[in-house]
Amino acid sequence: MVVSGFALTIFVGTALLMLPNARVGLGGASFLEALFTATSAVCVTGLTVVDTAVYWTPFGQIVILLLIQIGGFGIMSFASVVGLAIARKLSLRSRITAAAETKSVGLEDVKGLVFGVVRISLAIEVTAAVLLALRFMIGYDEPAGRAIWLGVFHSVSSFNNAGFALFSDNLMGYATDAWICLPISAAVILGGLGFPVIVQLRRQLRTQVRHPFRWSIRTWTMNTRIVVAGTIVLLILGTAYITAVEWSNPNTLGQLDWPGKLLAGFFQAVQTRTAGFNSVDIAQLDSATLLGMDILMLIGGGPAGTAGGIKITTFAVLFFIIWTEVRGQVAVNVFGKRLSRAVHREAITIALLAVGVITAATTALMLMTDISLDALLFETISAFATVGLSTGITAGLPWEGQVILILLMFIGRLGPITFASAIALRERNTTYEYPKERPIIG
Repeated sequence: MVVSGFALTIFVGTALLMLPNARVGLGGASFLEALFTATSAVCVTGLTVVDTAVYWTPFGQIVILLLIQIGGFGIMSFASVVGLAIARKLSLRSRITAAAETKSVGLEDVKGLVFGVVRISLAIEVTAAVLLALRFMIGYDEPAGRAIWLGVFHSVSSFNNAGFALFSDNLMGYATDAWICLPISAAVILGGLGFPVIVQLRRQLRTQVRHPFRWSIRTWTMNTRIVVAGTIVLLILGTAYITAVEWSNPNTLGQLDWPGKLLAGFFQAVQTRTAGFNSVDIAQLDSATLLGMDILMLIGGGPAGTAGGIKITTFAVLFFIIWTEVRGQVAVNVFGKRLSRAVHREAITIALLAVGVITAATTALMLMTDISLDALLFETISAFATVGLSTGITAGLPWEGQVILILLMFIGRLGPITFASAIALRERNTTYEYPKERPIIG
């Protein structure tokens, strides 16, 4: 249901973008251009084969914005909201599919979570839109209507970690403007936490207002603790790494003063959390920087949100499994709780499937083109992790290569396990087990 919902939305978006009034100039967009853009928008990626700012008309840009909002919110969650608005209740099928998409623990929580997601999404997007619109209006003398449209589009694109921008150079013209970069970064970070984490933090904030001296992270779930701690650590390490490596690069941070370097370094570290905006020329980054960003993009953000990648929780589980094995312990314990064996298997499966998909796609692109491994690996990870950062090679790829990126975005947005489960013929339950035997490892 989830896979079919995303696929149907992509094809509806493709049809709308192929209409003549969606493209500037005569005639409509080609099928591949429309399909690539619709997939990138619904999968909240941000990779493009055409210039969003000049190729699409206002109608086409509105279609892209709606696809971003629906894709980031979740097809099944969106359908649940429509169903609640019409029928005032959720069917069992709607609750099951929405629960699968939002990673809800129980079906009884789905309705509250869905409405919580709607309120939180709108609150963050409206706040960011107002700040951005005021900056465009006051700082850059944009007309009120244009400033509001820029604010709304970029706030929705940032919170949903989409990375679509209405400027031909993305956000390179605002690399040192904190009033543009920081609201967008804040929206990206919040969207990347994942809705379950945001909902719990909102409840904690409400409790804190009523009881100022009862603050405690002990009430947080393991998921929230891992995502919040992982986000902070990865943002600090990412900012330090990118800023240090690019500090003297004349084509990126080298031309900026030190406050500008810190802001641009932080902004790019945030965007690797699967957002995809860029305030520097990605094609001019050092190879070491690209490799570091590959790792950050692959890890991604929090689960059940707008971020992509294998997710912080998956990476953390793998880390704690290794840490436990190195220390010679048996049970994997995290924050005073023991991890289920099923979680071990899921994390290993997701990581290996992700590596397998990315390796296969990169190899295929290498056979099709003469582009360097650095650029192709960066592009495939960006597509699979639904990031949208690019070294500028997307539009120049052959149509077969662009189809590969479309598939990567689709699989990456849904998750390797979800996609693999959807194409499986049926669930197989075995009533027996084989005898154990242990091979030599390492």
